[in-house]
Amino acid sequence: MTVEFAKLHGAGNDYIAIDGRGIDLDWGALSKEMSQLAFGVGSDGIVLVQHSNVAQIRMRVYNPDGSEAEMSGNGIRLFSKFVIDRNIAIPDPNGLTVETGGGVRTVWPTMEDDKMVAAKVAMGEPTFVPSEIPVDVTQIGDANILKGFPIQAGGMELKVTCLAVGNPHAVVVMDESVEDFPLLEVGPHVESHELFPNRINFEIVNVLSRSKIRARIFERGAGETLSSGTGSTASASAARAHGLVDDVVDVVVDGGVLRISWDETGEAFLEGPAVEVFTGVWPD
Repeated sequence: MTVEFAKLHGAGNDYIAIDGRGIDLDWGALSKEMSQLAFGVGSDGIVLVQHSNVAQIRMRVYNPDGSEAEMSGNGIRLFSKFVIDRNIAIPDPNGLTVETGGGVRTVWPTMEDDKMVAAKVAMGEPTFVPSEIPVDVTQIGDANILKGFPIQAGGMELKVTCLAVGNPHAVVVMDESVEDFPLLEVGPHVESHELFPNRINFEIVNVLSRSKIRARIFERGAGETLSSGTGSTASASAARAHGLVDDVVDVVVDGGVLRISWDETGEAFLEGPAVEVFTGVWPD
């Protein structure tokens, strides 16, 4: 069967959106095929629409290597634009609720001419509890959180701060420029490090001011990306945990700027654009 899709991006993080309701396919295999540059559509994966029993709609996220991710901060914005613009799901005054593998998230869209152009996403409260990330707790001694925790990866010692924002992240806040860091070489070693049983997303961060950071992101199952919503949230949350930033932070990534903020309860919020690039039909 043929599959109709839309290609979207949010600050350069691009996803293929598909309405998968009532369709039974190997979505992981399809993501591997469609995500390829040159031979496919080219993307950071698929966001799939499915019915939900606990929210207005359900999103599933598949990486370019075919694995399924729990959550994508940019992906959920693009997913929301796809379903809102097509009237698949209609937000109420309290936003759009979306079931994800990392829990139910609320999305507040910004609309122009009946189309969604940006959104704010409730990302939940970041957790630094090792067992919840998850981290192999047998390897960390008596540490109750991993903040500046030294690991060996790719021939380097890295001081990682580990947390989960619906999916797992290891963040290195560094003084040396992230532009000079060999992320493509070191990233795979961190992603598959024995400390992380489900693999991990890896971010390197420079703090530019109390309200701005620069981040480069190596995404689990995808490699270095122009942008990542959860990666930006994790990067800012790690910098905040070190006391280096305030409660509203602009994250400069290769694809643009995303804004992260926190409320008085500690929940993080992500704000950024959502753009539809084109639509198409993928042949069987």
